[in-house]
Amino acid sequence: MLRIGLTGGIAAGKSVVARRLAELGAVVIDHDVLAREVVEPGTVGLEEVVDAFGEGVLAADGSLDRPALGRLVFDDAAARARLEGILHPEIRRLAAEREALAGAADDRAVVVHDIPLLVETGQADRFHLLVVVHAPAELRVARLVDGRGLDESAARARVGAQATDEERTAVADVVLDGSGPVDGLREQVDALWERLRSEVEQESEGEASRA
Repeated sequence: MLRIGLTGGIAAGKSVVARRLAELGAVVIDHDVLAREVVEPGTVGLEEVVDAFGEGVLAADGSLDRPALGRLVFDDAAARARLEGILHPEIRRLAAEREALAGAADDRAVVVHDIPLLVETGQADRFHLLVVVHAPAELRVARLVDGRGLDESAARARVGAQATDEERTAVADVVLDGSGPVDGLREQVDALWERLRSEVEQESEGEASRA
């Protein structure tokens, strides 16, 4: 099994890469999806969030009121760190379970962990290969304004809250250029996939010869 960490700044094109890898046969574990799962009603995660931040973070139906929680933590580093201390262990536990299932089903699986804040949360050394999707910060701000309807100040705040481009590329094993057209980015993913499958096959053949 080959374990890959995938990250990139907001609006860099990471979602395009993740979707293409899944189409090609990778097992993609989306940590944003896991982050929602760990605070679903009835979970330990939601209970701990309520204990930490109060009943005001609950919607009328008992689910997490994400905007209310966001207002509490966005500009408060200590509160954000407290929230991360609750969520991240639960997210990693679920991710490990999904990865184990993928490995049990296919010992040649390519498992991709799609983690927006991979660098910020100190996970750069947890994978066989770290792939970073890069696009300049100014371009990402423009994409957030033009494509997602954010005003410029909000877009810059989103970009500024993440690691810098330099911090991400410094720990990358592979950098994919997300600044151009989607088709060009998908072609880069296809080329990377061919390399990954070749490495998995070589490793498998090596294990067979040593057996």
